[in-house]
Amino acid sequence: MSRGFAVSAPRWPGELDTVAATRADPSGWRDLGLAALTAHYVRVARSFDTPPVLIGHCVGGLIAQYLLGADLALAAVALAPIPPGDLNRLVVARPAVPESPGEPARLSPREFRQFFANAVDAGEAAALFGRHVVPMPLRLLGDIGARSEPGQTELTVATGNQDRGPLLLVSGQEDRLAPDTMTRAMYKRYGDSVAVSELAQFADRGHSLVIDSGWPEIADHVLGWLTDHGIRA
Repeated sequence: MSRGFAVSAPRWPGELDTVAATRADPSGWRDLGLAALTAHYVRVARSFDTPPVLIGHCVGGLIAQYLLGADLALAAVALAPIPPGDLNRLVVARPAVPESPGEPARLSPREFRQFFANAVDAGEAAALFGRHVVPMPLRLLGDIGARSEPGQTELTVATGNQDRGPLLLVSGQEDRLAPDTMTRAMYKRYGDSVAVSELAQFADRGHSLVIDSGWPEIADHVLGWLTDHGIRA
């Protein structure tokens, strides 16, 4: 906002006002899957008077690319995005499947440290866990893990769209959840389009790169990239 942009950070469907509230009662997104989450952000993108600049992390990074390819955004930044299904050779944190099918999946502090916050010290990882981590809808976790299997519905990104706005892919080279190799492979998919596609790789950064103490470096790079491509407030 200090750069003059109007910022909107719409919640997921069913997400409550605070992390503590969502941890205590995640039932609002019990049945949330990838298709429903994408449809939600399609509606959000269409609700603005002018096409927005979309910035998404992890699942949001995949959805941001989808929306850009569908001409629903002025530009997009995909931060440590999960890849499309046929590139889905991820090392994914696998919480124990809840005994009740209606229960969400929960990361333990150890799993969060191992897969998300491996590039920061243990104290910072513990603080990040307390501040940010909420249960994940089990259906969404299943959609992400199963997208590369035959018969599964795929969220297709229009990598060949010649008329879309600029795209920036960002990876942390220590990311264990959305590895740098997968982001680079996704970047190569855009090689057949004349539209702007760029890749920024950050050494010594893990999947928590948008919330840990190094986030200002990422934000400054994104804002500079937008300026370089004539996208200003």
